[in-house]
Amino acid sequence: MRLQFDEQTEAFRAEFIEWLEANAPSPEEADEIATSSAHVPEWARRWQRAMFDAGWLVPGNPPEFGGRNATVLEQFVHQQELHHRRIYPSFNPQGLGIITPSILTFGTDEQKERWAKRILRAEITAALGMSEPDAGSDLAALRTRAERDGDEFVVNGQKVWTSGAHDADVILTFVRTDPDAPKHKGISCLLIPADAPGVTRRPFGSFVSPEDVDFNEVFFDDVRVPAENLVGELNQGWKVATGSLGHERAMLWLNYSESLDDLVRTGGAALRDHGLADDPTVLDWFGRLAIDAEAIRLLGFRTLAKASKGMESTEQSILKLFGAEAVQDATLHVLESLGPDTLDHERRTLPLYHLDGEHHGQSWFSRYIRSFSGTIAGGTSQIQRNIIAERILGLPR
Repeated sequence: MRLQFDEQTEAFRAEFIEWLEANAPSPEEADEIATSSAHVPEWARRWQRAMFDAGWLVPGNPPEFGGRNATVLEQFVHQQELHHRRIYPSFNPQGLGIITPSILTFGTDEQKERWAKRILRAEITAALGMSEPDAGSDLAALRTRAERDGDEFVVNGQKVWTSGAHDADVILTFVRTDPDAPKHKGISCLLIPADAPGVTRRPFGSFVSPEDVDFNEVFFDDVRVPAENLVGELNQGWKVATGSLGHERAMLWLNYSESLDDLVRTGGAALRDHGLADDPTVLDWFGRLAIDAEAIRLLGFRTLAKASKGMESTEQSILKLFGAEAVQDATLHVLESLGPDTLDHERRTLPLYHLDGEHHGQSWFSRYIRSFSGTIAGGTSQIQRNIIAERILGLPR
C-alpha cells in the first residue's frame, strides 16, 4: 500500500497552489457575505469566474466548462487544497456540485450552454427542487405534477427545504409526469426559471440560525415550462435524481475527515484550556475521536483508489453515515466536557469562510446544532443504513 500521490498528481497540486497564492481574493476584497446558498456577492462572482477561466473551478470538466480534464486523483488534491485553506470555489454550492453536473451528464448541448455554463461562470445561480412536505427522504413519493400541453409542461405542486430558492435564477425541479407508473417511474426533471409566472418562493429561517434565511417553500401554480427544459428523458427522472445525489456524495467524506481533524485540533486546545487534558474519561473519548478521524481518512482513500481505477465503490454510504455521526458525536462530547462556556457565542472556534475573517466563526454550540444537518443532507442516516443493509450486506428489505 502506498499512501502518497504520484509525481503527476503532486505537480498538479503544486501548480494549483501557485495559482491560488497569486489569485485568491484578499480579506479586504471579500467584504460582503453571502446571505443564502444562491446569493453570490459580486466579489465571489469574479472569484468563481476567475477559477472557471483558469480551469480550476471543476478540474474534472473539459476546459469549455471550467476544467482541465483532470484525473480522479488530481480532482481530489484540488479539493484537499481548498479544504485546507477554507476557500469556497462557489457560494452557490448546489449549483456547482449538484445541478451543473446533472445538466452536463443528462442535458442537451443547448442546455449545457444556456444553463450549465452560465451557472459555472456565476452569471446565474441555481436551486434544487427535490423535497416535498410528504416526500423528504422518500423522494419517489413526490407529488408535484407536470402535464404536457403542446410544447410546454404545466406544473402544479409544492417543494420545501429548497435552499436559496429566493435568490436563485433557476430551479432544477423533479416532477411526476406519469401518475399511473410505479413511484420510481414516471418522474421527470425540469429546469424552471425561478421568476416564471406562477412560481412563489417563500423563504424561512431555521432553529439553527433563524436570522440566516436559506430554506424555502416553493409553490407552483399552473407554471408553464418549455418542453425544451426537460433534462434527460421523459419519465426517466429517477436516473437524474440518483445521479444528482451521487454528485453530492462523491467526495463528501473529505468534509468529514477535515471536520474531525479540526475537532482534534480545536477540541484538544479547548480541553487543555479548561484543565481537562488529564481527565481519563475525556482522554478516552478523545482517543476514539482521533481513531475515527484516521478511519474515515483510510476508508476514504480506499474509495479514492477504486475510483481512480474506474471501479465502483460501495463505501460511500458507510462513509456518509460514519462521518456525519462521528462529527456529531465528537461535537456533543466537547459540549458536555466544557459545560456552560459552550453556550457563549462570542467564543469562536473557527471561521465559516476563510476569506471573511474570524468574526463569522461558529461557537461550539452552533457547531453542534449544525452537525445535525450532516445526518440529513445528502441522504439521512436512516436511509444510509437501509442502503448498507440491502445493497452491501445483502439483507432483505
